[in-house]
Amino acid sequence: MFEFSVITGTTARDVIARTRPEIIEQVRQTYLAHDAGDTVNPDSYFLRFPEKPDARIIALPAYLGGGEGVAGIKWIGSFPANIEEGIPRASAALLLNDYATGYPFALLEASQISAARTAASAVLAAEQLTGGRTAARVAVVGAGIIARNILEFFAAAGWSFGALTVHDRVPAYGKALAAHGRETLGCTAETEDDLDAALRGADLVVLATTAGEPYITGARSFAPGQIVLNISLRDIGPEIIHSSNNVLDDVEHCMKANTSPHLAEQMYGNRDFVNGTLAQHMRGVFKNSPAKPVVFSPFGLGVLDLAVGLHVYRAARESGESVAVDGFFGETSRW
Repeated sequence: MFEFSVITGTTARDVIARTRPEIIEQVRQTYLAHDAGDTVNPDSYFLRFPEKPDARIIALPAYLGGGEGVAGIKWIGSFPANIEEGIPRASAALLLNDYATGYPFALLEASQISAARTAASAVLAAEQLTGGRTAARVAVVGAGIIARNILEFFAAAGWSFGALTVHDRVPAYGKALAAHGRETLGCTAETEDDLDAALRGADLVVLATTAGEPYITGARSFAPGQIVLNISLRDIGPEIIHSSNNVLDDVEHCMKANTSPHLAEQMYGNRDFVNGTLAQHMRGVFKNSPAKPVVFSPFGLGVLDLAVGLHVYRAARESGESVAVDGFFGETSRW
């Protein structure tokens, strides 16, 4: 009851690398549990800084039922200026609490977990929305850590790509991701400096940038039937969102913080452009129109961090890779 463990980022990365298919299944089950009302996922809390308007630290508290019985909170910093120094934008920690007593039992370095749950949800959505695990051409916009993780999860899930096109404002990053794609997925991969050219003809688009406002605004940016994974949430103009099939992870959560769907709601005064959630799509509640592109916008649910974090914790404990902190609790008896 009073044991407390620390899971390092190195351990989390190793566990994730060898269990990606299981993590995708954990994410699938968690979406269904959330849809069934067997979770508690309050609004995220954003800590912002007057002198750093692009930076924030976000608190994501959550509870996951569905037989798991775990609560917790992820505390994740997003400082885009880090990229200019050659270090990752995001850093995070995840605290897990026992549901029976409320006592915390593990602290995990969570930038790996956050990237994994984001990538797993993207790959799950791609499979559900395309109906398979193949794509003739994939376009990736933004060649950072999230994009790298998404490609690795695609490979672990057994996807087959014909060709990969990478667009990034920094050519060196684009070339690095293209090379990683060739190695990981065994497909041809190239970079494309022109965004419109990168998007044109791709049957699957992955948006994984740090954009704070829309830059994809052309009325014909996406084609009917094209699947767009709007992972970074703010890349697409509201007019495009309004004229597309829209699948979200959670409608209320997505309609905040000036995400692309939130901008569309503000512009048009309703949510009629939303088809439903990914869980509802998995359950067959609705079908997307083939006459429009399909945009998946996941706000990122704290319950996914709990699910993946608990998976990593259990695997690390079983393999002896967790670090026990003896005497973490100063008092374990009332008297």
